Amino acid sequence: MKRILVPTDFSAHAENALKVAAQIAKKSNSEILLLHMLEIPNQMNDAITGAASIPEVMLFIKKANETLLKLKDNDYLKGIQVTEFVKFEKAFDGILSFSSEHKTDLIVMGSHGVSGIEEILIGSNTEKVVRLSEVPVLVIKKDSTELKGTNFVFASDFSKEIKKPFEKMIAFSKIFDAKLNLVMICTPNSFKSTALSEKIMNDFIADFKITNYSTHIYNDVNIEKGIINFSKTINADLIGLCTHGRTGLAHFFTGSIGEDLVNHAIRPVVTFKI
Repeated sequence: MKRILVPTDFSAHAENALKVAAQIAKKSNSEILLLHMLEIPNQMNDAITGAASIPEVMLFIKKANETLLKLKDNDYLKGIQVTEFVKFEKAFDGILSFSSEHKTDLIVMGSHGVSGIEEILIGSNTEKVVRLSEVPVLVIKKDSTELKGTNFVFASDFSKEIKKPFEKMIAFSKIFDAKLNLVMICTPNSFKSTALSEKIMNDFIADFKITNYSTHIYNDVNIEKGIINFSKTINADLIGLCTHGRTGLAHFFTGSIGEDLVNHAIRPVVTFKI
């Protein structure tokens, strides 16, 4: 891992994400790219593309750069290479294009919502980035300022298409020297016998060199509740999932968002694109 992208709107939840990104950067010797998106009125955008300098635009730029420089001075960023950027574009489009252009390895974002995963699943910039990003996205709960990451839940169906993102998940887990808790959630709509579930997981894992892991089969009424409840039972630090591109988290989260999910999904979530 070389470059970590941290989009910021200068809010408290964005700074929490930056603090977590700083931890990861120190562990992986990575650079942080600190990005602020300026979504300005159309007439100002026209002025920018026409190379005109209008006071409002110049003021926005000045204030954004001043705030970014102030953020860089925080003690928790000492010893980390941090480069700041201001970009004019819609937030999620700008984040994705910037990530691609600068070949980032991880995006760390804060969540506005009362629960980390709730904000992923509701229409938001974070949800759009999670859905479309080619690189892993780590979403931080708004009250979290550190990530232990040593007790890592990865929930999957362990199908063949998961193998490529699974490699990225292993690399991410090694940053924290984490124990991997690999779990298959069985529900009434996707029931598998214990014997079949174990065979699927064991056959899948046989293709990878991992040692610090355990496998689990967890039964619940639906996938999302199963992930949340299992994560609670082992006191997980982090939940990992795979996303299906434009279908977002529908690969896992089908139907409505249950009350338990909204109330209890307080752990950070990292997603890996299939």
